[in-house]
Amino acid sequence: MIDLTSFDPNSAGNPNNNIFGLPFSEEDARLVLLPVPWEVTVSFGSGTARAAEQIMKASLQVDLFDPEYPISWKEGIFFREQDKKILLRSDYLRKEAELYIDYISKGEVVDENQFMRKTLREVNEGGYFLNNWVYQQTKEMLDSGKLVALVGGDHSTPLGYLKAIGETYGDFGILQIDAHMDLREAYEGFVYSHASIMFNALKEIPQLKKIVQAGIRDFSEGEWEYVKGEERVKIYFEKDIRFRLYEGETFRQIVDEMIEQLPQQVYISFDIDGLDPKLAPNTGTPVQGGFETEQVFYIFEKIRKTGKTIIGFDLSEVSTSENGWDANVGARILFKLCNILIASNPAKNV
Repeated sequence: MIDLTSFDPNSAGNPNNNIFGLPFSEEDARLVLLPVPWEVTVSFGSGTARAAEQIMKASLQVDLFDPEYPISWKEGIFFREQDKKILLRSDYLRKEAELYIDYISKGEVVDENQFMRKTLREVNEGGYFLNNWVYQQTKEMLDSGKLVALVGGDHSTPLGYLKAIGETYGDFGILQIDAHMDLREAYEGFVYSHASIMFNALKEIPQLKKIVQAGIRDFSEGEWEYVKGEERVKIYFEKDIRFRLYEGETFRQIVDEMIEQLPQQVYISFDIDGLDPKLAPNTGTPVQGGFETEQVFYIFEKIRKTGKTIIGFDLSEVSTSENGWDANVGARILFKLCNILIASNPAKNV
């Protein structure tokens, strides 16, 4: 481990260091964060492709002392530099996707327009490319013994990582914090849409045994019908959680029930629109309602305390904003997730 005797965790974050002002290199760090600057298929607000830069800047304001996990960060957290080629490709395909979305929104038929057929093909090819790139990046790090997490980008970004997780760890489940089910098949014609991530994960990852979704409050009839016949998905709708609380149940009872649904190994997929929009007002598809941060932190902590192992996570749909508020919230969520992931996987030499 790196010598931290000359590092003052109580001082202001050093911008010459890495995420949270920490002095670790990738080689020294136990946990490596992969930024994925991609937002090709977003269907409402944009900005998440460039969130990593704002999160990095905001992270310098995060105090390193977490009373629940006072030493996790000492095992090392490193944030990779984002790949500018991925960002440029996202920017180009996003413009293509916008033209296509505008075209179909007017009721036009894609098969009757050669240019639109080509556009759709290019966007879908971009999705395949990104999935393979993310898979290769994350699998290499996992194979080297690193803990790995992903920072989006839109919610389509972690599919390749989920495949690498399955190959590395075997059977696992996903706890999804989200306003949306993300169970649409090829939404708007885009095979790897941000609204299709969980549909694709269930279809393409045999090691994925269960998805528990929490905070869902915006979904289509097609998704509603899909989950009726899909035993691998258990949904805790926002409305149902609140009604159960109104009727006298405790949040603890509901969370215990949630966790019982999950297998031993748990991956956390955190779309920031699962929170109350006051916490992330610039996220791509905000929906009224949602969790407070302490509620989701409680869920994560309960998972760990049950003896289940958190094996990875993604944080997606954090967006840029003029005052950096969304990134500020995102950086603090990211720090908590990093600490929990490290604490859930005790180092063998500690």
